[in-house]
Amino acid sequence: MTESPPNTPPNSNSQHETIPTIPIEFVSEEEMALIEAAYAATRSSLSSSSSSSICSPTSRFQTRSRTIHSITLLSKRGLNGSSELDIEDSDYLKNPQKRIRVAQSFLHRFRRKRALSVTDITATEWCEKQMEFSLLFGKRKISKAMKAGKARHVKLEEEVVKKVKVHIESVEDRWALKFINFITCANQLLFEGITRELPLVGFVEGIWLVGVIDELRMPENGSDRNPILVDTKTRVRDTLPAEPQIRNGRLQLMCYKYLWDTLVANSFASGQFFDFFSLNRNYMLAKDIRERTASSGFPAKTLDDVIQYYINTCSMLPISHDRLLLRYELQKDQSVLGEDEFAYDPDWLKRQIQSNLEFWLGEREASYTPQEERWKCRHCQFASICSGNPFPKIPRGSSSSSDYGSSSS
Repeated sequence: MTESPPNTPPNSNSQHETIPTIPIEFVSEEEMALIEAAYAATRSSLSSSSSSSICSPTSRFQTRSRTIHSITLLSKRGLNGSSELDIEDSDYLKNPQKRIRVAQSFLHRFRRKRALSVTDITATEWCEKQMEFSLLFGKRKISKAMKAGKARHVKLEEEVVKKVKVHIESVEDRWALKFINFITCANQLLFEGITRELPLVGFVEGIWLVGVIDELRMPENGSDRNPILVDTKTRVRDTLPAEPQIRNGRLQLMCYKYLWDTLVANSFASGQFFDFFSLNRNYMLAKDIRERTASSGFPAKTLDDVIQYYINTCSMLPISHDRLLLRYELQKDQSVLGEDEFAYDPDWLKRQIQSNLEFWLGEREASYTPQEERWKCRHCQFASICSGNPFPKIPRGSSSSSDYGSSSS
């Protein structure tokens, strides 16, 4: 099969003449072990039958499940190579005894030479004190429900992407795979009208921010070329979430839209990127990566080569739709509990991000969750040491922890 160049939009003729193939996602051995562990932990609770039509984007997407060869990385994991089962790029202080004694901001102490993630933003909005405790004493525990949510997202991704292991040798390789993942997902969106697990890396509000979009769809209306951002949340109980959870999920999707729109509207600050993360732009990528990029139509030898393709790809993409979609489905059978379609609110989003950054930059102390939302304390692993907990004698609930937390699945 002759593949279209990754940065060339498809035309109507090529769509009819090209024979579809399954896209390939390359992951490291440890990442494959992570996926297998998530499946093993939830095999008894997840249905073994194929997903029903309500779990797929639309019947049009199902019948046009055509894709191009792609190279991607399991994107919801840390850049430092950790094999955490939680979302995106969160991290934690593994040894409390080695705390920095000099007064420094949380951003400097825990995200130095990394990037703040959208998950960091949503977790901070959920409860700043919980975020503070998780940074100082270790992140929240991974429950069975959270593992099930992770496994569900892996299954959704595998409906359009095939995972294959790839050998990496450095942090430059890891970053390169993130950018390659974006390029191939963007081309899949243009060719097929849908893509999933698309990673984002950009500079917004004076900080480097990363995230992973669950799903991007092209509208069914042929005249509308602005992709729609979709996020799927899994729930243990067959009820829709409370208002604070809906608000938190909306914040997550708005962050993704802001990051996407910034990338496609502005040139990527490559020089600033290399400097901030102390990366070698001329680093020769691992052999596996060079071979795969060559076979996919955009040969890249160095990290700088990959970023140039990344910049070119971003310049071809449209801004995303102003309507965003949150889907809520039941974990045990993947039935849809409800959908929340809402409008993008840039002013509200910027206020939320700026408030978050005040905490992360050390401009103020962490705030407790509002009084009317203190029910969150019943489901927090740090409740016993938090002075804001109004239920000190009530054991923390854990059976449905995935239904009570910041946007994570």
